Order: sequence, then structure tokens, then C-alpha cells
Amino acid sequence: MSTAEKETLGFQTEAKQMLQLMIHSMYSNKEIFLRELVSNASDAADKLRFEALSDDSLFESDPNVRVRVEADKDAGTVTISDNGIGMSRDEVIANLGTIARSGTAEFLKNLSGDNKKDSQLIGQFGVGFYSAFIVAERVEVFTRRAGAPVSEGVHWESQGEAEFSIESCERAARGTTVVLHLREEDKDFADDWRLRSIIKKYSDHISIPVEMPKAKSEDDADAPDEFESINSATALWTRPRNEVSDDEYKEFYKHISHDFNEPLSWSHNKVEGKLEYTSLLYLPSQPPFDMWNRDAARGVKLYVQRTFIMDDAEQFLPLYLRFVKGVLDSNDLSLNVSREILQQDPAVDAMKTALTKRVLDMLGKLAKNDVEKYQTFWKAFGQVLKEGPAEDFSNREKIAKLLRFATTHDDKAEQTHSLDDYVARMKEGQSKIYYVVAENHRTAASSPHLEVFRKKGIEVLLLSDRVDDWLMNHLSEFDGKALQDVGRGQLDLGELEDEDEKKAQESLAEEHKDLIERVAKALDGKVEDVRATGRLTSSPACLVVGEHDMGAQMRRILEAAGQALPESKPIFEVNPEHPLVQKLDQETDEDRFADLVDILFNQAHLAEGAQLENPADYVSKLNKLLLELSA
Repeated sequence: MSTAEKETLGFQTEAKQMLQLMIHSMYSNKEIFLRELVSNASDAADKLRFEALSDDSLFESDPNVRVRVEADKDAGTVTISDNGIGMSRDEVIANLGTIARSGTAEFLKNLSGDNKKDSQLIGQFGVGFYSAFIVAERVEVFTRRAGAPVSEGVHWESQGEAEFSIESCERAARGTTVVLHLREEDKDFADDWRLRSIIKKYSDHISIPVEMPKAKSEDDADAPDEFESINSATALWTRPRNEVSDDEYKEFYKHISHDFNEPLSWSHNKVEGKLEYTSLLYLPSQPPFDMWNRDAARGVKLYVQRTFIMDDAEQFLPLYLRFVKGVLDSNDLSLNVSREILQQDPAVDAMKTALTKRVLDMLGKLAKNDVEKYQTFWKAFGQVLKEGPAEDFSNREKIAKLLRFATTHDDKAEQTHSLDDYVARMKEGQSKIYYVVAENHRTAASSPHLEVFRKKGIEVLLLSDRVDDWLMNHLSEFDGKALQDVGRGQLDLGELEDEDEKKAQESLAEEHKDLIERVAKALDGKVEDVRATGRLTSSPACLVVGEHDMGAQMRRILEAAGQALPESKPIFEVNPEHPLVQKLDQETDEDRFADLVDILFNQAHLAEGAQLENPADYVSKLNKLLLELSA
């Protein structure tokens, strides 16, 4: 087929759903369409300037980039034009026919059908070009990529429903023009003064001119349009902090992140000396839907000497801070820098160290000065921050102070307690920070391993996030105090146990030596060891992980991921003072004794949230026991 012919194509299914949602949900804040389209135009200009560093012919004798916004009241249209990089036919199909973002399907699953709630989700996801359909019944795009022949212009058109059309056209100017044919109820946007006020409100910080036609007198009605800049056209991060208002910082965040929500906090800093750079870093209030996709775009927008270089420079922040958005403008990097060069430049490592410290300091300040805001951050990004101690050894203590946990102090599921809080509440003589790991909060809070701790009033951290077991393998101490898994190894409460209790435990083991040997024989091959326990008060038995073995939660996660692991057997601890165990001790029939031990062993598995290897066998033995008891 000739490329000059008109072609009609269908939207990607997810894009179609997003468009419908956009039209019906964003009724309360329609003016953001202009912010999004002007932001896209600004990005296109930045990309042109970057590509022109190696090929200045792309400027086509017009090096002054800008965005223009025009309204036609009679026609009911708003037009946004830029002389940026433009798009080829393939790029138009890729960019305007799909939502090229991982996590879209997950995003759509979270929709509730409530317009107000869904509009918040859209803001979290970001919409860009698709926001045009909030006010337009039909959208046309005319574009030509810089450097392409005039005959390779592209005309794209859609009514935001099931399909769009695309055809080649002649286009003299490089760049992109978006024409919005407004809905009847939204034609009030085709007004110069309204558009000017929206640009001043949302786009004043954009570093290239956003122009509109100057007002004309009646005598000059037929004269060619003259354009004037509506925004200050100064890169916001280059201005002194005391000259930038909070509202300007917030709008700039929305510009670079395409997030509708306001940031929780930000840090604007200029560094001079051995290295010279300016950074403006933001903490979002909501996570993006692709946060757990490790291949998703992340990082800051990188500029070198005010020239845009790349959108997602991930080399300047570690992976556990991938939620941070912002801008870095350096005078020390080369203008022809690439991702490969960034990986080898020593200046990058120095900046990464400094920026990481700045983000952690920003989080520390937020945690200290605004507990409520910090809790908002923690709910959104706490699990990501928990990756930090393993990835960033040098900042381990600083990250540890930022972590929040649920604990037995109040037994609430919300993670609100810091390690500093825990240490401040430690009992006299307590030398360790105790924690338990489980599949969920309820299982952790009801773990049999907590019984002796609850009896003595010793606080225990309740860990139930998937990352927690891995975190604790890399966070071995805090404030000089070792962190101890209450379900691992031999229980030693140190000074929290008096001599009488220790002697009682030793005599308990000696008194029930024969029972322990019988249980060990019944569980031969299934356990590493069997021993009498002092950690249980109301449960008959529990499973304990060996001192140097992998935690049960981590083992389950790795096995679910298909990882081959060396065999590891648990230690089975029984409570000889429990009535069930005492009854077991009196059982003379060895077969029945073995069945009862197996039931206790499987119950201990269930208590820690594990799956049984042979559930049917467990049910059969339990039913047999119930029948005998009821006979």
C-alpha cells in the first residue's frame, strides 16, 4: 500500500478503555489538558535540542524553539503547535495508538467505576496526549520529524473512540500541531484570556517560550499575527529558592512527572566547588503502577549546561530510591554524554552519593517534622525503601532510622513504629531487638513464638511484607543492638531471664528426655532436631529455623520463583507442660503416638502460615483422632 493513502487503525484495547475513562472521569479538572499538551510540546523541543548537538541541520535554519497556543472562537478550536523534534509515521502510530507504559492492565484492574475515585487513579497513572479528549470531540495531529522531507508529514485524526486514521501530507514546518475540535459544552476554552490564565497557572516554569497571538486593534485585524511569550520561560531550577513559590514547585513536579497529585516534599539545591550542579528532587505522594517492574523507566531528567540530555537518568540514584522524581543540571558532564559514558564517569558516582544523602536527609526531615505526611510516604513506598540496607551498605544506619514497623506494642497492622521508638521502650537488661516474620500481619501477631515475649512484656516487631526476611538478613544490628528472629535458633533472653528460670528450663529438658527421644524417632527424617522449649506458654509445639538456615518466608518466596534450594529441615520444639503433650507422653501405642506427633508437627506448620506437604494425610489422621475421642 502506498504511504500516501489514508489508513484506518484501531486503538490498543487498553488505550480505548483509558480514553473512555478520561472523557467521563476528568470533568472536575478539565483545564489540565492544556498543561499536558504544552508539557509534551516542551519535551519535543528539548529532544530536538539534544539531537541537534550531533546534527545541527535538524534545526532547519530555525534554532529558536517555542510552543504556540491559538484559539478560534468561531471554529471552536484550540491549537497547540511546537517546532520541536516532530514524529515520523511509525512514531505517530506507536505514540498515539497505544499507551506505551507497563502496568496499564494492572491500572485498569484497580478502577472502581466511581468517577471521583477513578480520576485520582488516572492522575496516579498519568495521561499526557490522551487528556486532549477531555474537552475535544475530535483531535487532529499534523507532524513532521526534523530532518525528514516536506512530503513526509503525517496527519492523524481520531474521535477518541475505537479507531484513528493516519495519512501522509505535505508539511513545511518541522514539529507537531495538535488541533482540538472542542465539544459544545467546552467551547469556553476557545478564549484567549482563559488560555493565557491556564498557561500562567500551569506552565510558567517551562524553560522555552509558550506564545500566544498579541491582541489586535480593529484597524490591524487583517495584519499577520504577532506572538508574545505568556510564561517567564526560565528553567525553574535555575532560579534562587527564595524566588520560587510552593505553587510553582508543585506545578513543575506535575510537569516532569505527569502526576496529577501534589508532591509530599522537595529539595532544591545548588552545589558549587569541585563539582557544579543543581538538583531539584521530589517525593511523590502516590506510587506509579509500574513501581515493581524493575525494567520500568526511572531516574531524574538530566540536563547539561541547561541543555536537555535524557528523561530517565537512573545512574544518579540507587534502585531503592526509584520513586524519586526530579531534575539534575550539571556543568561537569559532556554535552555528548550517553548512558554508557555515565556508567564510567567518576563525577557521576560523586553526584550519586551526594543526591542519595540529600534524599535520605529529606526523608529524615519529613519523618521528624510531619509524621502524618511521612506515614503517607511510608504506605506508598515503604517496601521499596526496605530494599535499601541490602543495596546501600554505607547508608544502612540512616535508612534503618527511616524504617517503620508494626509491633506487639499496640498489635496494630499499620507500620508506624521506628527502631528508635523500639529502643526507647526496651526493658532494662534487654540487649536485642526481637522480631518475627510471617506471611501476613495476623499470622505474625498470633505466632506461638511470641508467647514467652508477651508473658514477659517484651516488645517484638511484627514483619509481614515479602521483603522483610531479606531485609533482616542485611540489617543485623541497630544502635549497637543485634536484631534477633524469635523463630530462629535457641532462645536466649539473656538478662531478661533470671537464674531460676534458666535452671527450670534445663531441668525441664532433663525430665522429659525420654519423651523428646520418642518424638524424634517418630519424626525421623523430617526434622533436624527435637527439643523441649521454654518459648511456649499456651501452644503445644512450634517449628524453629536453624541459626544459620534460611528463613521460612524467604524459602517460600524463592521456591515459588522456581529457585533450587538446598534441603533444610526445621527444629521441632515441644512444650512438655502443655496438657496435649502430657497426654502424648502417656500414650503407650507407638503407632497412635506417631500419628499424634505428626498432627502436632503439621499444626506447627500451619501456625506459621506454611502449606502442608500432604494435607490429605493430615486430615485423615485428625479425623481418626476425632472419631476415637467421640467413641
